[in-house]
Amino acid sequence: MSEQTQNQAPAGRRVVIVGAGMAGVQTAVALREQGFTGAVTLIGAEPHQPYDRPPLSKAVLLGKAEGSAFDVDFEALDITLELGREVTGVRPAEHALDTATGPALYDVLVLATGAEPVTLPGTEDIPGVHLLRTLDDAERLRPVLAAQHDIVVVGAGWIGAEFATAAREAGCAVTVVEAAERPLAGALPAEVAAPMAAWYADAGAELRTNARVEHIEPGAVVLDDGTRVPAGAVVVGIGARPATGWLTGSGIELGVHREVVADQHLRTSEPDVYAVGDCSSFPSGRYGERLMVHHWDNALQGPRTVAANIIGETPATYDPVPYFWSEQFGRFVQYAGHHAGADATVWRGDPEGASWSVCWLRENRLVGVLAVGRPRDLAQGRKLIESGAVLDPEVIADAARPLKAAVA
Repeated sequence: MSEQTQNQAPAGRRVVIVGAGMAGVQTAVALREQGFTGAVTLIGAEPHQPYDRPPLSKAVLLGKAEGSAFDVDFEALDITLELGREVTGVRPAEHALDTATGPALYDVLVLATGAEPVTLPGTEDIPGVHLLRTLDDAERLRPVLAAQHDIVVVGAGWIGAEFATAAREAGCAVTVVEAAERPLAGALPAEVAAPMAAWYADAGAELRTNARVEHIEPGAVVLDDGTRVPAGAVVVGIGARPATGWLTGSGIELGVHREVVADQHLRTSEPDVYAVGDCSSFPSGRYGERLMVHHWDNALQGPRTVAANIIGETPATYDPVPYFWSEQFGRFVQYAGHHAGADATVWRGDPEGASWSVCWLRENRLVGVLAVGRPRDLAQGRKLIESGAVLDPEVIADAARPLKAAVA
């Protein structure tokens, strides 16, 4: 990326944030918390009051909560909400957004549009095929679960497992079809994901791997081997991609995944434009590569850096230890770090049991940890990643000893 202009916003300037999810809301809140007194406008495409997404696959889906609106008093913070307003383009040279209801001018722009679910081609007009990304999606699925339909979930990733968990809790018969040979194939190494396959059967769900969908028709999912899997409803959970189609032609640099390319200060290639959350990637000094993190914690942490850089004269650098969690089949799964560059893997506990962890090391320094039912390992591991301490692998392997005891 070319050298980027440092963006600053004195108190009288207008900050416009596109996207009213976690990243957008937290950017607006962080600006006020850090003392910004200029105008702050939050634009969201959905008409709903801004809401949190994790409860959608749990409490909202199961009817245990009507919604998950953020507990933020936007009026008291003097944050202008413009909801149900679709943004269609941006002209950075003119500091102008194009929207369905006319242009909006900004002094500083923050892109926080998140990600959108990947769809199965040819399923758009087939009744009974669902995605789970928005509040409207969850509300459409709630009566499906309540009616205890036979459900087919396409994709055994994080969202597929969480939805299958909720569907089983609701009493539905659940079949999960996964094109890869194991669940979480794109997220975890084979030996780590393998024990998780048994969780489906333990919960009464059927997992079919190496099962590629040929097409979906009303009442059935047809696999490429000709198998027809009956389906009262189908939920597609095959991943998400940055919601950046509206930036085409803007001149803002996009990466190989069509994400907004941000620098270490979360600035984009255009002056006075920042990007944060699922729609963007950033260079990690800790891991020596560009990261695109589609998880809640990234959308919570990044806005603080954006706000600091909008307000301050000294640029703040964003280099977090990525973190996420997933609740599935009665297990609490947590992950911190980035294991791609590891040169050693150390297990803590029995992966066939109820609780265990995996630690990834590079030159005896922890770079990633996955904890299943071992929150203390996760908490200590995250601190060890941040500190970069040299560890003793033999101590790590002793699940009876605290992870922090492995510091050499």
